[in-house]
Amino acid sequence: MRKIMIITSITIVLFISLGYLLNELSKSRTFQFFGGLVTSVEVNEKLVALTFDDGPGANTDKIVDILSKHDVKGTFYLTGHEIENFFDDGVKIVQAGHEIGNHSYSHKRMVFKSPSFIKDEIERTDELIRQIGYKGEITFRPPYGKRLLFLPYYLSKNERNTIYMNIEPESYPEIASDSNKIVKHVVDNIEPGSIILLHVMYESRIESLNAVEGIVTSLIEQGYTFVTVSELIEYGRENGK
Repeated sequence: MRKIMIITSITIVLFISLGYLLNELSKSRTFQFFGGLVTSVEVNEKLVALTFDDGPGANTDKIVDILSKHDVKGTFYLTGHEIENFFDDGVKIVQAGHEIGNHSYSHKRMVFKSPSFIKDEIERTDELIRQIGYKGEITFRPPYGKRLLFLPYYLSKNERNTIYMNIEPESYPEIASDSNKIVKHVVDNIEPGSIILLHVMYESRIESLNAVEGIVTSLIEQGYTFVTVSELIEYGRENGK
């Protein structure tokens, strides 16, 4: 009986350890099993990409107006489901000249999912992105940043990188609750080639929305230029990075 208990305990520990390891790998900023992972880009100029996950949604007009006021182009990672629900708002983002990225159809964690599920989530959303009028390259960012095997494999086979970020102020609850703290976090951590992530489409994210103008004006004062994710990657290629 004692031997069985020991074996059971060891098995439980191993499963817990394996689960922890897989979870850490699924959100790693430095490693994935297949394809390219972009968290930031090495560039010689003060360039930065401002990205927004989720949507389109209730605050589409507000964020488009803020960016237009400062002549800034962002990259919006939209979900297919929300494009269907807020189709006209998706069109507005495209017509304002912003880059559109794919953030899956359903915004489910794309780990431990079948290859057919992953293919459908991405291709269904690609089609909707084309329907709202976007004609540029469609980059992909996984929901919650999660990926393990099948998602990176699918992306690599289709010559697409996994787009991540290196500045994510909302990941700290004490910062996410205050727009001034969000601005300060971004300004304190910015460096050439950074990719900033914010969520601004919902009323629950009003502090993030309120932080956008402060982020934009502060970084412009520091000499930064805002570019899209695709432009940032292209600048990196031109510099041999």
